[in-house]
Amino acid sequence: MLCLVTGAAGFIGSHLVDTLLEEGHEVVAVDNESADSNEKFYWNPKSEQFKTDITNAEEMEYIFKNYRPDWVFHLAAEARIQPTIDNPEGACWTNFMATVNLLVLCERYDVEKFIFSSTSASYGLKNKIPVNENMKPDCLNPYSATKVAAENFCKIYYNLYGVKTVTLRYFNVYGDRQPLKGQYAPVIGLFLEQKKMGKSLTVIGDGKQTRDFTHVKDVVKANILAAQCQNEKSFGEVFNIGSGINYTILEIAMKMGGKIMLTSSRPGEARDSLADNSKAKEVLGWEPKHNLMDYIKNE
Repeated sequence: MLCLVTGAAGFIGSHLVDTLLEEGHEVVAVDNESADSNEKFYWNPKSEQFKTDITNAEEMEYIFKNYRPDWVFHLAAEARIQPTIDNPEGACWTNFMATVNLLVLCERYDVEKFIFSSTSASYGLKNKIPVNENMKPDCLNPYSATKVAAENFCKIYYNLYGVKTVTLRYFNVYGDRQPLKGQYAPVIGLFLEQKKMGKSLTVIGDGKQTRDFTHVKDVVKANILAAQCQNEKSFGEVFNIGSGINYTILEIAMKMGGKIMLTSSRPGEARDSLADNSKAKEVLGWEPKHNLMDYIKNE
């Protein structure tokens, strides 16, 4: 298959590109290198590379027209909660409008499958854990609101225009190449970097908030299974991609060892996170294979 991957030089996207190429697919890689929490960007030299922004409609159409992708994996986004609170308009353009444009291009150029990377942040505070895909969204910030709006368009584009879409809601992703820079970097990478530098581990609030952590290799597997899946129950649907196990942030910090420093809470974030992943297991045949505590022990 010829695969278009947006966000291809980032954390999850680069792992997906590597795996697709290893499995014999061709890859067109798109990334604008804008993620400021990334220490570096990972371009696979075996891919066709475009350093461009997904909001650039003309350049994206050029790619679709000239490469005619079979599968589109859409991972590019403004992917941190706090920056979208500071710049909600930018979040709308990147996370929503660019996704709509990609769906338009998928219909125009007969793309076989569109896999959209979304977020467990859509569940917010009102939904009790473990969360499932039938629960109503409770968006607390521009990040989750723009992602849910794009999810809705994915469903519409299948129902009205026949574009086979699959939406994957990721729970906190960790693993090799995870972002490390800045106060808004994901907590696992941030803790590992702080520990390496001999600094205190900065725990937000009381540290008793829980998160479901999912290894990047499990996320990559979910993307590929979603692209391959011919079960009509997957088309236009949303799937939780989470381990089904959660830990408190304080528990993780204590497992890593060293000094811990509590900092003030942040607005717009859920208290608890835990995936009911039974739908992904049943329909996509996906099963998480990695455990966070084993990962921490081996780092």
